[in-house]
Amino acid sequence: MNRPTHGTLHHVEFWVPDLGRALASLGWLLVTLGYTVFQSWDAGRSWRLGPTYVVLEQSPALTAERYDRHRPGLNHLAFHVRDAAAVEKLVAEAAQHGWSLMFPDLHPHAGGGDHHAAYLENEDGFEVELVAIDSPK
Repeated sequence: MNRPTHGTLHHVEFWVPDLGRALASLGWLLVTLGYTVFQSWDAGRSWRLGPTYVVLEQSPALTAERYDRHRPGLNHLAFHVRDAAAVEKLVAEAAQHGWSLMFPDLHPHAGGGDHHAAYLENEDGFEVELVAIDSPK
């Protein structure tokens, strides 16, 4: 599906304090989820999957060095993942790419008993949720 549907997300842009760290964590995750590099410039990069793209940019206009998901604004992004086994594979590989598992005592059901997901946070405080499309019942 490359033609967007009315109302679907066009793009998401992250302003990051360190592009290298963001490429190592978020860039790795996007590629692993099937996104391909779309644009690249000195201060940023973007990846596309279908009609939607995600941008990482180290902007000189940043007003803080760390993202705080507890402040007003975006708390996290959630991505569909093929199945529970794929979620667990991503969790196993994520630590090598700057991610730490959130709520490890509740994993993989921090979102509820019928919700197989992983909540990851990178070094800069960005959170992603990886949700299994097909969860074991």
